[in-house]
Amino acid sequence: MRSRIATDIDFERDGRQTSFLRLPHSSDTSGYGWIPIPVACLRNGTGPTLLLVGGNHGDEYEGQIAIAELIRDLDLATLSGRIIALPAANFPAVMAGRRLSPIDAGNLNRSFPGDVNGTPTRAIAHFIETELLPIADVLLDLHSGGASMIYLPTALARHTNDAKRAAGLEALLRVFAAPVSVFGSPAGAREDRTLEAASERCGVLNLGIELGGGAWVTPAALAVARRGVRRVMRHMGLVAQADDAPATQMMALDSDDCFVFASEWGLFEPIVDLGAEVAAGQAIGRLHCVETPWRAPKTELFRAAGRLVCLRARGRVDRGDCLGHVVTPRG
Repeated sequence: MRSRIATDIDFERDGRQTSFLRLPHSSDTSGYGWIPIPVACLRNGTGPTLLLVGGNHGDEYEGQIAIAELIRDLDLATLSGRIIALPAANFPAVMAGRRLSPIDAGNLNRSFPGDVNGTPTRAIAHFIETELLPIADVLLDLHSGGASMIYLPTALARHTNDAKRAAGLEALLRVFAAPVSVFGSPAGAREDRTLEAASERCGVLNLGIELGGGAWVTPAALAVARRGVRRVMRHMGLVAQADDAPATQMMALDSDDCFVFASEWGLFEPIVDLGAEVAAGQAIGRLHCVETPWRAPKTELFRAAGRLVCLRARGRVDRGDCLGHVVTPRG
């Protein structure tokens, strides 16, 4: 079935169009209402299509800002092709400033391929996979660590056994030129509910970009987003000019041992800095039990050597929470 989400955007028409995806939603306060998901289409003639997504998680702000700026500021006379932009893809989560939708507790990035008759989050996923990805050539999904994690600005590509796709993804990583570029994730390689997996099903080259986190925005992270998006646009032939960037550090994320998870409840005291080079067996931090403060804290250890690109931002942790992960040089 076609999506029940409607819009008055004509994706085949030239110009700068801004409007909403209208997701029907009946609630106690609005029996015949709809959820207004902001959308823009910037088009000038024929050419490739870049799909930009921000607000996949509502507490990740850098992508929302960078995409909104592009919608407002791009000179259409310099564009050759089309940009489709969803700066607040899971709009209920964005408005709540939460990772998950307050309506259905939906994690958009675990809701693909979605459901035409499903909850709002699954309906959004269905629209993206069935209506937007089929007309896109490249997707940039702009994330951050949200409220719970902090990342070094990092671009990630999903592992693939398709040599042609792998070459295209590596080219995008080098063009986006985040400080760190990573191929693959053990969990991500098995996960088929993500926007990354949806892009692969639709034959669309895509990167996931982790731009910072901690529920705040930094000038440095935004600069990476602005420059990287523009460089991908130039790579695709959408624009003729973009700023140069230093070479990225190509890394791998190919083992579950790269992740450190809390073994029990506690208050997390990190003892290494984000970006540090660490050894297997080295401590990432300590878990303090405030219920029995006379107990010695539990020390949590890295299981693999590498560079620490992601670190827990919240002090309180439960058993199973991710405390951080490393990446390793790509062979």
